[in-house]
Amino acid sequence: MSEVSGQRARVVIVGAGFGGFEAVRALSKADVEITLVDRTNHHLFQPLLYQVATAGMSAPAISAPIRHALRREMQRGNLTILQAEVIGFDVAARRVLLDAGQALDYDHLIVAAGATHSYFGHTDWAAHAPGLKTLADAFAIRARVIGAFEQAERCTDAAQREPWMTFVVIGAGPTGVEMAGTMAEIAHHTLPQEFRRIDSTQARIVLLEGSARVLGSFVPALSQRALEQLERLGVDVRTGCKVTGIDAAGVTYETPGSVGAEAGINGAMQRHHLPSRCVIWAAGVEASALGQALAVQTGATLDRAGRIIVQADLSLPGHTEIAVIGDLAAATSAPKNPGADAPTAVPGVSPAAKQMGRTAAANLLRLLRGEPTLAFRYIDYGNLATVGRKAAVVDLSVPGFGPLRFSGYFAWLFWLFAHIYFLIGFRNRLVVMLDWAWAYWTYERSARVVAQPATALRPASPPA
Repeated sequence: MSEVSGQRARVVIVGAGFGGFEAVRALSKADVEITLVDRTNHHLFQPLLYQVATAGMSAPAISAPIRHALRREMQRGNLTILQAEVIGFDVAARRVLLDAGQALDYDHLIVAAGATHSYFGHTDWAAHAPGLKTLADAFAIRARVIGAFEQAERCTDAAQREPWMTFVVIGAGPTGVEMAGTMAEIAHHTLPQEFRRIDSTQARIVLLEGSARVLGSFVPALSQRALEQLERLGVDVRTGCKVTGIDAAGVTYETPGSVGAEAGINGAMQRHHLPSRCVIWAAGVEASALGQALAVQTGATLDRAGRIIVQADLSLPGHTEIAVIGDLAAATSAPKNPGADAPTAVPGVSPAAKQMGRTAAANLLRLLRGEPTLAFRYIDYGNLATVGRKAAVVDLSVPGFGPLRFSGYFAWLFWLFAHIYFLIGFRNRLVVMLDWAWAYWTYERSARVVAQPATALRPASPPA
């Protein structure tokens, strides 16, 4: 119950991502009044968003209307769903500020606003290298990729055609690796025989990574296997590349020079320019701007990525009524052996967001019962990443057996079934399974229709 006797506690949850969904589901059976706010009307399965961007799936296959996905919770009579933009907070008055001058009162607040792209201070790069976080981003990237081949077909000069046939993906984390591998498949298997003037198999897919290896969150052996699989697909992988500029003409980057034994540390850097008319950004993320707004109101501390540093139970210092979860939270996991082990940082992955959502809900209910809250403990089930057709890497943590690591065809099958299992809704699982089966046997990618007008397919002309 709330502080006002006889009334249900009012819980506002900001964000209908993985964390927000789990919090709603955990709280819906309790005697509380829940309001879920999101600026879109759908829940998105982000791990497969690149499939929409690369024309392998339609948007409804990896998304679901929030109201439909939470229909059972709504039937319990204590859940309100609002499509609105949260623009700020009034913590002193316990209010969430919405667009159009509206506000929501709360007794408890769970903020799961997620993250967006980080261009490391170079916001002008966004116009030339879109990132991938939303369905709108996926549609924009699809238009660029398909549009680049269409523009190459129109070129009569080989020199003019080459930048249109060069695709650059910046960042070799899971999203970048998956994008690059899939784009290589499109060029080599989907589009041949569909153009008269160009040979799509001659397209160059370049993957740029600033660190020394791809998939840096995986163990080195699996990173090496992913690199080998990418190269077999025809991806040009370049590590140790620091991007210094992106414009309509392409990408400028630096690599360690070769002068002296300490080159790359104290040695000269070599500058390179890669002409490309289709660049995709997968190099970094930063927390939602709502993190800054909440920090100003509460005095909370932000980390370098703009995430709010939360306490062990996911609440904010001095504000037990506010929990921050998901990509917006810089959280640590309580050690299994307190006193012997130090807390570990929680990664920004969907399983962590789900677990934080459940923990935040459980702690909220404990507060309402007058009980102490519990520290968050993340259970790491491992990492998965697909490289391309019949190619993936899997790093699992199996209780009692230790790490289980494998790659190749069986890792790819495991990745497929794991993602189908975690999709929301039977229909989505069936559609995705059928789409993948069809693509496997035919190499066709059925979602290649681009709704944007023709002018949207052409990035701005490069400078003279």
